[in-house]
Amino acid sequence: MYSLERSSCFHPTKEHLRKKRTVVPCSTDNEELRQHLKLYKSNKIRTTKYSLLSFLPKNLFEQLHRLANVYFIFLAALNFIPLVEAFQPEIALVPVMLVLLVTAVKDIWEDYRRFKFDHLINRLLCHVYSSKQKVYIDQCWKDVRVGDFVRLSCNEIIPADMLLLYSSDPPWETNLKQRQVVSDHPLQVIEFSPETFHSRIECENPNNDLNRFRGYMEHSSGGRVGLHNSNLLLRSCTIRNTETVVGIVVYAGHDTKAMMNNSGPRYKRSQLEKRLNTDILWCVVLLVIMCLTAAVGHGFWLKNLKDPIFVTDVETPPTLAGFYVFWTMIIVLQVLIPISLYVSIEIVKLGQVYFIHNDLDFYNEQLDSRIQCRALNITEDLGQIQYLFSDKTGTLTENKMVFRCCSIYGVEYPHDENGKNQNTQTFIYLRRRHIFTWSWYTGAPDEEGETMTLDTEADTYSLILQPVQSSTKRDRIVVPDPELVKKLNWFCSSVLPLSEGSSTTSSSLELTYITDFFLALTICNSVVVSSASQPRHMVTRTPLKSLEEIKLMFQRKLDLSATGEGGNAGPVEKDIREDAIKDAKAQTVCGNGPKQDVETDSDSDTDDELLYEAESPDEAALVHAARAYRCTLRGRSAESLLVDLPGIGSLAVQLLHILPFDSNRKRMSVVVRHPLTGHVVVYTKGADSVIMDLAETPKAQEIYNHIREQTQKHLDSYAREGLRTLCIAKKVLEEEEYDVWLKGQLLAESSIENREELLLESAQRLETNLTLLGATGIVDRLQEDVPETIEALQRAGIKVWVLTGDKQETAINIAYACKLLRPNDQLLTANCGSKDACAAFLQELKLEVLQGQDSMTERTAAGTDGESSLGSMASFVLVINGQTLDWALQEELKSDFLELSRRCKAVICCRSTPLQKSQVVRLIRDELGVMTLAVGDGANDVSMIQMADVGIGISGQEGMQAVMSSDFAVSRFKHLSKLLLVHGHWCYSRLANMILYFIYKNVMFVNLLFWYQFFCGFSGSVMTNAWVLILFNLIFTSVPPLIYGVLDRDTPAETLMGLPELYQAAQASKVYIPHMFWVTVLDAFYQSLVCFFIPYLALAGSDVGVLSFGSPINASALLIILLHQVLESHTLTWIHVVVLLLSGGSYFGFVLLFSVSCVTCSPPTNPVGVETLQMSQPLFYIICAVTTVTALLPRMLFRALHNTLHRSAALKSSQMDKVASEEYRKRMQHWNLSHSRVNRLPVCADNPGLEPGLEPCTSSVVS
Repeated sequence: MYSLERSSCFHPTKEHLRKKRTVVPCSTDNEELRQHLKLYKSNKIRTTKYSLLSFLPKNLFEQLHRLANVYFIFLAALNFIPLVEAFQPEIALVPVMLVLLVTAVKDIWEDYRRFKFDHLINRLLCHVYSSKQKVYIDQCWKDVRVGDFVRLSCNEIIPADMLLLYSSDPPWETNLKQRQVVSDHPLQVIEFSPETFHSRIECENPNNDLNRFRGYMEHSSGGRVGLHNSNLLLRSCTIRNTETVVGIVVYAGHDTKAMMNNSGPRYKRSQLEKRLNTDILWCVVLLVIMCLTAAVGHGFWLKNLKDPIFVTDVETPPTLAGFYVFWTMIIVLQVLIPISLYVSIEIVKLGQVYFIHNDLDFYNEQLDSRIQCRALNITEDLGQIQYLFSDKTGTLTENKMVFRCCSIYGVEYPHDENGKNQNTQTFIYLRRRHIFTWSWYTGAPDEEGETMTLDTEADTYSLILQPVQSSTKRDRIVVPDPELVKKLNWFCSSVLPLSEGSSTTSSSLELTYITDFFLALTICNSVVVSSASQPRHMVTRTPLKSLEEIKLMFQRKLDLSATGEGGNAGPVEKDIREDAIKDAKAQTVCGNGPKQDVETDSDSDTDDELLYEAESPDEAALVHAARAYRCTLRGRSAESLLVDLPGIGSLAVQLLHILPFDSNRKRMSVVVRHPLTGHVVVYTKGADSVIMDLAETPKAQEIYNHIREQTQKHLDSYAREGLRTLCIAKKVLEEEEYDVWLKGQLLAESSIENREELLLESAQRLETNLTLLGATGIVDRLQEDVPETIEALQRAGIKVWVLTGDKQETAINIAYACKLLRPNDQLLTANCGSKDACAAFLQELKLEVLQGQDSMTERTAAGTDGESSLGSMASFVLVINGQTLDWALQEELKSDFLELSRRCKAVICCRSTPLQKSQVVRLIRDELGVMTLAVGDGANDVSMIQMADVGIGISGQEGMQAVMSSDFAVSRFKHLSKLLLVHGHWCYSRLANMILYFIYKNVMFVNLLFWYQFFCGFSGSVMTNAWVLILFNLIFTSVPPLIYGVLDRDTPAETLMGLPELYQAAQASKVYIPHMFWVTVLDAFYQSLVCFFIPYLALAGSDVGVLSFGSPINASALLIILLHQVLESHTLTWIHVVVLLLSGGSYFGFVLLFSVSCVTCSPPTNPVGVETLQMSQPLFYIICAVTTVTALLPRMLFRALHNTLHRSAALKSSQMDKVASEEYRKRMQHWNLSHSRVNRLPVCADNPGLEPGLEPCTSSVVS
């Protein structure tokens, strides 16, 4: 046994444990290894931040990271010093304790939600093998350990990262990534038994790279097998398309890749918060100035005091007394620093996120998904976006591919009807005894069962119309090209028209190309085949005898060397073809030919619709296209594929290797043993820029050069049409050549160090000297409302850049389709061959743009070009390819590229890599200092999304990597318009106004205390009791700003969507800018002067006490502050009214209760009866009314005057629309009157703007 022999001699060292992880079954006999497994983390997860014991110290420690909290704790402690004490020490603790308590409650609630989720996950059950009971038992996820064997069934969730040891079928995870059993494992063919597993696994230590797994498995015999990413089942994924899998846990709990990538909600600091921090510093400066003024004033007051009539401390020097007063005033005026503002901002942002999250316009019924707000603290940045960087595929487009055209053997076969949004009919071509089923798109639905006939020179086809109802079916249906159909009919026809010049005549070489082309489309993929009655189609046996017979038959067809280059078929070729056809008909599905068995009945295969599940939409589109020409993928296993070929029937194709697609090679290859020739063949599909370079060009064969040239022309044409292009190629290997390559491939697969580099080199050695078969063009339709969304964003002043990996022509075509490019825009294309050429060309383009903008400005000033809604910046669009962009981003050329791009309306970066995308975003963000937003849907967009100020992921066909890395996640690109133009505008406006209001009310109230110092010798005394002083800003006036920040709407949503210019107008007249801070402070100073001195003048000469003097001042301040918010609010609902009444009522209720019940609550003053007495006198109400009106009147007059002279952008835009509509009506009336009655349009509901009464609506129009 290995566990007794091999593991006994393995002793892991500390150095070994630091570099690698060793995994053996938990039931191993090696005690040292068993103890070693216990050192690994369990599968129990814990995402909570606190425990019962750690909450208090840890939460307090975290809150002390906020300088505002530290500041107020310092002031509370300072108030305990008798020499500088302003009021009772315990009262000074109330503000900071309340803020800390509210924050702690919020943190507890969030942590409790995480705890409940952790508990739910940890209690999930899975089947774990028990070495004692010798069976699989139910066990909680939290009890799973490294080294446990876990058995899973279809649609079960994977509890931990497991190495796949057994599968009844090759399993697929929920993201349609196929997983493979460890290669060369001795137990992978039979039913797996954990008792017979005695291997040792060596793998890398836990990391967060989802696409990498390195290691090897050492068997008891000493042999090693390499492990790679496709052997690893990842936690939280779901098993699909297989009945049973068994794996051994290698990473558990927080060591799993999923948990290591789960960093929780993203935290970013918004620009508004950064601006706020600056203003808080200015508040500190104001506080210090006011306290210094009081300290100096108190020193001078003591120095000049002669024969005081009241008790003073004459022993303390004036300088020292001034020093004490400085700290006393710091305590008294502490409200100037808004301690509750930070908590209020968090609450407001949560409210904003709640309303964004529950906006029904963001709900996608098809996906049953809504917007996700993953970053909770940058909602206001959505209203300040200036540059938007977008991916193309899956972001602007559907990422639902439809086969549109192909080129084979240098001949183009258009499929223009595919994917059109028209009614779909299915045409069944009946030709003699062989049936071909096609699809056709017609403009209007025909009656079911209607029969038509189509006559051609070659033959007659009977067409049976069958309506297709499903829109998803419409996307998959491919309308075959008639010419290509005729050529493929050669395989199933007993008599062929082979006359000279016949269009149906094809050379044997062209037929070989066509057959290989569609065979490549069928098998060069990782598509899973299933049907409604059978979840997975598998190959079960291969009739080798019949296969050999078919190989001989097919070779007889294709051994026509004399006419290999094309042309018309001669008599010899005709005889050979007829013989081959007779042989084929005797052995195909038309007669009693061979058939391959599938794990479902042949009848069900015929009746059930085959379902193809692919990793990418491109693969599915190509497989559906091949199926339309009867090259059908029917089943898949780890070793073979089951395919149907036209005229041949079902064949099993031996699958030797799959070289998956990667971003470096930009291609995918499969190595198979050809089912008809027996040769080892490599089929490759990939980007045209790569495949065309790898294709061989034999000098002696003119036909190959012709194919290459024609294919390149077709590729350029497809790209100009905006299609996604792929090239298809093949390579036939000699057995010796394949054996040599196989050794290197196996060595690379079993390597731990530099495994990716070795696999890349191995693939590159194989994929050389390819034979170009053809190319495909796939259309990726735009998402709905993309043109309208981009137009709205541009009208809002947001510059839209497209960063894509597609061809330049494709990107340009898509840009026109989505209105990023317009017909009158001037296109600047930068495709340079060297760095020097790039530098010169950028300079040339800069001059061209400057001259163009100058001339455009002159024309605009002259009134000849005033119709451009986007101004002079709308004329130039820069298109740059990946190589040129690489040079442009270098330090020497960066400034030129930046200057050029900022003067263009839009920039399109083609063939760009993920790294280049992030570099472009960083360049614009840092150098121009603008607010950037990046949106994408795939893993290649993650770096760009994370680099931008705001990252938005689109949950589509490319997985969840972009969503997991984003700040916000939406399902469609069109949602950006409302997210930015409406919610972004609202969030910024609300939060900015709320912050200014907080600063205003704090400065206003603090100045009341400051003005009083001029009448009390700058002693630090106050004219109100300490409880009112503390609670005024903390309780009585704190809730209305929260409602204001969550519910206020300065402009209705319909107006913001209809007038995107308002977004730019709001940016141009930013609410929260430096001078607005000082305007707010000056307004607060004025109102405080009015609020203090009107009561002072009214009560001058009376015998009122200090608290009686402060009573009308406090009441007036409360009314002014609350009514000030009413003036600033754009929305007034019943919620606002209730909150305002409760705020005012809470103040008056508190002071009245305090006045009648509290005798010793505020020593040395006695508040008993003060408020009740004051509120019983009419003078109190007169003072409050006069003070409130006088304080708010200037603001009311300023608002009225400003709205009269400077109308809001919304009002001006709506009036402009009305004026434009009226001018249009008048022009049409003038045109109508100036033309004859014959040419006049009828007036009816369709033309409401024209002169009525002259022609009836039913009259005909001749013009």
